[in-house]
Amino acid sequence: VQLQASGGGLVQTGGSLRLSCAASGRTFISYAVGWFRQAPGKEREFVASINWSGGNSLYTDSVKGRFTISRDNTNDTVTLQMNSLKPEDTAVYYCAARFSKSGQVVGGARYYPYWGQGTLVTVSS
Repeated sequence: VQLQASGGGLVQTGGSLRLSCAASGRTFISYAVGWFRQAPGKEREFVASINWSGGNSLYTDSVKGRFTISRDNTNDTVTLQMNSLKPEDTAVYYCAARFSKSGQVVGGARYYPYWGQGTLVTVSS
C-alpha cells in the first residue's frame, strides 16, 4: 500500500490543522493506520492509531483531548484533526500502515511496515 500525507503548515499556538493520509495500491480496509511525528533532533514518536474499521483508536498521552484520528474507508483516507496546537507539536508528521483485520491498535513504529512521506507542522509561539 502507498501512503501520501498532506495538510501540514504553519499555525499559531492554539490553532488547528487537519492532516490527511491517502492510501492507494491495496485494499485499504485491511490496514490499521498510525500517525507518528519526529521533531528536530528527536526520535520518531507515536501520535495516534486507528484500526481497520475505525472502531478503535489509541493516542499518546500528550495529544489526548486535542487530536482526533478518524478514517473514511470509502475514500481510503485517514485524518488527524489537531486542535489546541502547542509549539511542542512542531514536527514532521508521518502516516504508516500495517495489515490487520483485528480490533487491536498498536503504537510501536516497528509494527508498521508501510510509510508515507512526511508533512511538516510548525506551531509558532
